[in-house]
Amino acid sequence: MQRSAALIGLVFLAAAGRASAVGSMADVSIHDRSSGRTLPVFSADGRYYVAGRPGNEYEIRIRNNTGTDLLAVVSVDGVNVVSGQTASPSQGGYVVSAGQAVCIAGWRKSLSRVAAFYFTDHSDAYATRTGRPDDVGVIGVALFRSKTPSPVPLNEPPAPGSSPSSGAGRAPYQAGVAADADATQRGPAAAARGNTLSAVPSPEQSLGTGHGRSKSSPARYATFERQSDTPDEVVSIGYDTPDNLVARGILPGRSARGPNPFPAQFVPDPPARW
Repeated sequence: MQRSAALIGLVFLAAAGRASAVGSMADVSIHDRSSGRTLPVFSADGRYYVAGRPGNEYEIRIRNNTGTDLLAVVSVDGVNVVSGQTASPSQGGYVVSAGQAVCIAGWRKSLSRVAAFYFTDHSDAYATRTGRPDDVGVIGVALFRSKTPSPVPLNEPPAPGSSPSSGAGRAPYQAGVAADADATQRGPAAAARGNTLSAVPSPEQSLGTGHGRSKSSPARYATFERQSDTPDEVVSIGYDTPDNLVARGILPGRSARGPNPFPAQFVPDPPARW
């Protein structure tokens, strides 16, 4: 089992419905901050996708549907949003209190600020600019349940230095960011393949997530002990431009076929003469 240091951070009570969210233990949704709307989720071949607009800022919203605290290890384009490491489920993430929600609006830079997420060209994505272009175009959330603390017998005080909760320092309506679970696990780790959009020719450059403007996002440390070293659930949401998703057959819209030199089968009648 891993016991992680964590940060307590800003909570947002997300109002996204199931139609715009993915997940069972938690509802994961993508909210476009520039347009003020939660992006609808489309499914294709067992995967989920949202359509982003280049230049628009966005945030990841995670609502805990369980009766226990969850650790959400969050990656964007194969990069951990807290540490900047190549993402692995064994790393730290956000602690989401039971029945509550958190919004993650950027790459964490300190206990007080993040660099905003925004949709941008693949070449401008933070992952691409840091030499990790292979997994651009996907958002991942690995969810872990909290280990249930051992019951304390009635009338028996807890042992010195112990805490009745695995998440010391947490308060209602708060959530947090976990630090590295194990410093020995630093360094690149191969992200799971198959989560990115398929390599099909697209009408325009695919989307990535940029390292945007500095914005306030208060956080503080807490602790979290995982019930298991294996995620209880992994949520994956791919993203790209609307045109690219239409071309791939993921979004409804125009046909993805090329020009047809023989679009009609028979010769129509000419217009009537006046």
